[in-house]
Amino acid sequence: MFKKKDSPSASEHDQSVNENAQPLLEHLLAMRKLLIACFGALAVGFVVAFYFLCSPVMDFITSPIEARGVQVIYTAVSEAFTTQLKVSLVVGVILVSPFLFYQIWAFVKPALYDNEIRLFRALFFLALGLFLLGIVFCYRYVYALAINFFLVAGEDLATPLLSIDKYVGFLFSFILPFGVVFELPIGVFMATRMGWVTYDKLKSWRKFVFFGIFVLAAILTPPDIISQVMLGVPMFLLFEVGVQVSRFTKPRKTPDGLPIE
Repeated sequence: MFKKKDSPSASEHDQSVNENAQPLLEHLLAMRKLLIACFGALAVGFVVAFYFLCSPVMDFITSPIEARGVQVIYTAVSEAFTTQLKVSLVVGVILVSPFLFYQIWAFVKPALYDNEIRLFRALFFLALGLFLLGIVFCYRYVYALAINFFLVAGEDLATPLLSIDKYVGFLFSFILPFGVVFELPIGVFMATRMGWVTYDKLKSWRKFVFFGIFVLAAILTPPDIISQVMLGVPMFLLFEVGVQVSRFTKPRKTPDGLPIE
């Protein structure tokens, strides 16, 4: 009868599968390299922060309440040490954040068109600046106001003796969300650029976003109405800035001018 032979279509199929598997393997290897570099940098940043920066940073953190004569204490044997570890980790992340951002940029860059690289490089510095601006704004204005409010509200009821762990936890839960929230205009720009949202859609979603923002503010901040309002109002204002940015943002296109699916 007929002798069985390998079909050309089967060979082509196997070759196609191999070709598709190669980019996936390359992406996984690149992701592995990214994670190793980031975790290594975080370890170095943590060690430097713990041995050289922890004490001055702790003095800076506690200065707002010590200026009001409030004593900071610890109520567990390991509380002071574990708090120093937490602070050192956050400071370490801040120290190595430029390197982390660069690694992420290097990972994403090959997926961008040549005409987009300059734009996304500018967005990188803008995003970093907005994050730091959010933290500084919160610590300089909002956090000091909140501390004064809470201490004044409770000064007639009891003598304040603040646990260092709870105080630092309150500080981080208060200021870090502000840094993230200040990225909102960048997020809206990116979503518009990718074609996920439009200016008209954002306008029609305004009332739902308003409700969602204050729900998110209630989740991100300590459980009190003052903190929630202090985060919710800037969030909504930044969303409005993002809406106006989206008005002048065009969806991403290929170098040939075709929209990207």
